[in-house]
Amino acid sequence: MNPPKKLPAAPAAGPLTHFDGAGQAHMVDVGAKAETARVARARGHIRMAPATFALIEGGSAKKGDVLGIARIAAIQASKRTSELIPLCHPLALTRVAAGFTLDAKNHRVTIEVTAETFGRTGVEMEALTAVSVGLLTIYDMCKAADRGMVIEDIRLLEKAGGKSGHWTSDELK
Repeated sequence: MNPPKKLPAAPAAGPLTHFDGAGQAHMVDVGAKAETARVARARGHIRMAPATFALIEGGSAKKGDVLGIARIAAIQASKRTSELIPLCHPLALTRVAAGFTLDAKNHRVTIEVTAETFGRTGVEMEALTAVSVGLLTIYDMCKAADRGMVIEDIRLLEKAGGKSGHWTSDELK
């Protein structure tokens, strides 16, 4: 007869919740948490050559509507976050919105994503993943014209909901 399996070690106390008491990675148990409305906003930028920016701004890129495709890619990525980030919980998203701002002076496109759910864990990773994939899609669609584009400053701007409440980036305070 086989001996009974050992139960996993209790979660570690402290700021790194994805490690148990033995230092092993684990998926955080959110079963006892209350379901609440959760919202997260994230943003990032991509800088490029003036001619590449003009292609996006004018809608004349060879591969088509760069920002329209990047918006769809961002939304799709948010829905697949748990498949990409190993310890993320799959979430039933209730809303994802992706918007773009064109900065002609700096030849830069900014994407901002808001992700929402009603659940036991936050949507920060979904918003950040959406921003990342939206920017990568712009790079992919324009790389034939400009391989020197720079993706930068991907960051969480704000999150709300859950036990930890509302958090806002110092930049927005």
